[in-house]
Amino acid sequence: MNHGGLRPVNRIVIENCAIATVDAQDTEHASGHVVVAGNRIESVGPGPAPQGLDGVARRVDGTGHLVTPGLVNTHHHFYQWLTRGLAQDHNLFDWLVALYPTWARIDEPMVYAAARGSLAMMVRGGVTTAMDHHYVFPRGAGDLLGAEIRAARELGVRFTAARGSMDLGSSDGGLPPDFAVESTEDALSATEEAIDTHHDASFDAMLRIAVAPCSPFSVTTELMRESAELARRKGVRLHTHGSETVEEEKFCHERFGMGPTDYFADTGWLGEDVWMAHCVHMNDADIAAFARTGTGVAHCPSSNARLAAGIARVPDLLAAGVPVGLGVDGTASNESGELHTELRNALLINRLGDHREKALTARQALRLGTHGGARVLGREGEIGSLEPGKLADLVLWKLDGIGHSTIADPVAALVLGAAAPVTLSLVNGEPVVEAGRLLTADEDAIARDARDEARRLARIAAEG
Repeated sequence: MNHGGLRPVNRIVIENCAIATVDAQDTEHASGHVVVAGNRIESVGPGPAPQGLDGVARRVDGTGHLVTPGLVNTHHHFYQWLTRGLAQDHNLFDWLVALYPTWARIDEPMVYAAARGSLAMMVRGGVTTAMDHHYVFPRGAGDLLGAEIRAARELGVRFTAARGSMDLGSSDGGLPPDFAVESTEDALSATEEAIDTHHDASFDAMLRIAVAPCSPFSVTTELMRESAELARRKGVRLHTHGSETVEEEKFCHERFGMGPTDYFADTGWLGEDVWMAHCVHMNDADIAAFARTGTGVAHCPSSNARLAAGIARVPDLLAAGVPVGLGVDGTASNESGELHTELRNALLINRLGDHREKALTARQALRLGTHGGARVLGREGEIGSLEPGKLADLVLWKLDGIGHSTIADPVAALVLGAAAPVTLSLVNGEPVVEAGRLLTADEDAIARDARDEARRLARIAAEG
């Protein structure tokens, strides 16, 4: 009976599954249950769900499965979905120079199709919170940030949209061509408008905005400083690229007389409200500065390997207490476009570094992709672990098939085995994936639209 005029709460009960909560104690259950009530996790524990629950709309037998928090992506460039497979043998700077002229021709329909492709690939692979760093805004191209926001809303994924910017063209010593940059004033004005229009600071927000000038080699010092001031005045987070390559290190020393971390400190870009993508080339002092200030890192192992950037010192960052999450990065430098494969790549690539077999464990890799990402995005109180009261973003991974059935440890099966099929994914308590297929969009239509827009972009770029 419904007392007091309150609406009944629908519950989803998942039972008989292995559970990795990724809470502070790394609590796991070999066979347990998760109860979702509305958009919140109501209970998690061993054995069957409590008896006598009201309003159970669905029961899921999770035998042969592992439940984890939904994956959290902390760095991406959706528009690059249209330029995958190009500049295959370039380092970062050469790759950017090769692709900037094409990227500078994007428009709203292209970005919408690219965002749908990028999001669909991640969501069907277990991502429940996506992030995008969009910084290319050609004049007259339409509402590019709005196109991404619309795509995320339609697919039902939680989303942090980082409104990027570039104001340092090649004629002023920057890397991007002049026609690909905005004025400092236009970039700041558009970023503030994006915050005022779209940012939702509530606990269960599906959309948040971050301030995200692109990088030290494409942005003026004025825009860096004023962006930090804007973000803190508005109470939103800051994001940029940092210490990705040796070429960037050289650029900063030549232009600013200091390395990237010192430059970020000088411009107000270190703090608990900041996270940087990559952070590959960091010395002990840099790591200590990040740890002291609480500055976060988006680790993108596949992209760093694709562009030969190097191996980030993730074990040292974690040991120092630096917040670290995982990022797909743009799909022009990580063509798979998937985050669940980054769990495996983070573990394997870091074991090639100084710490070798002690670099990362399977459970640390899972934490990077879940709670670590939530912490980097400033949402660890809401998502990133399976705990009562948190938002119901979770994934049920199938581990009893040919790819995983002989791996007894379910977390090792997920991280080290083949990409695991997603039987069910919930975002905010709502199913978005069933049996490996999106429920919120037509995958075949997304593929066709993205292909057509990629061809249109290539044609326009070729015409100059």
